[in-house]
Amino acid sequence: MTTSSKWPQCSSPIVLLMLIVMACSVAVYFYFNKPQEVVLTDNAVIPEIEYVEYQTGMDPVFSVIWLHGLGADGHDFEPVAPQLGISRDIPVRFIFPHAPQRSITVNGGMVMRGWYDIVDLPVDPQQTRREDRAGLEESFAIVRELIAQENRRGIATEHIFLAGFSQGGAVALFAGLRLEQKIAGIIALSTYLPHAGALEAERSEANREVAIFYGQGTQDPLIPLEAAEKSRDLLEQFGYSVEWHTYEMPHSVHPAEIRQIGEFINGLLIR
Repeated sequence: MTTSSKWPQCSSPIVLLMLIVMACSVAVYFYFNKPQEVVLTDNAVIPEIEYVEYQTGMDPVFSVIWLHGLGADGHDFEPVAPQLGISRDIPVRFIFPHAPQRSITVNGGMVMRGWYDIVDLPVDPQQTRREDRAGLEESFAIVRELIAQENRRGIATEHIFLAGFSQGGAVALFAGLRLEQKIAGIIALSTYLPHAGALEAERSEANREVAIFYGQGTQDPLIPLEAAEKSRDLLEQFGYSVEWHTYEMPHSVHPAEIRQIGEFINGLLIR
């Protein structure tokens, strides 16, 4: 006995058309939901910004600009986005930029991707004398350009989150609290508040009530828990509402933290 298999016969043009439309829809869905390398070149300030992009659906109405840590790149947190459990009802675009290459003092001058130079470790949020203010401002300019790009793509600044890990989290706090336009929220992971002494004079009125998610490891040797707690306390002294979480981990990301970040974002998504 022999068996054979064949494709279904589509005698009706309507059925055939429906199958073609379904196939195209699936192809478009997977195209927009796979991470893509992108180079932004149409900005006025910075010649070239490289980043990885991921969307949870077509026609996003929110964006998350997520900054990696020292020595990593935009791919570092790319796998996290699909694990956040973002609501399917409101599509979100994730932007994972690559930091510029620069010499890092604390690593013997080695050149690597970094948002600014680091002179001392562990960090102290109340010691501003040895912080690389120029590097922070350069990265702030990159954040501004990425926000401007999202505005051109139809996403309002108030629908944009700033997120970051370690050094990237410091930039997210530095930029987010100083931006003149209201943003959706700040996600600060295993990080500290840079140039805290200048915040009172420089902070933006538009983001005095911005929602802040702050996650920190209790065994972090690079950003000690005490430094993160000082940063949290300073933020609260300035009147910011901080959603504070600690996790039993070193300088890393915890599975529970990923879930709670997703809950934080979902809680702020509105049409």
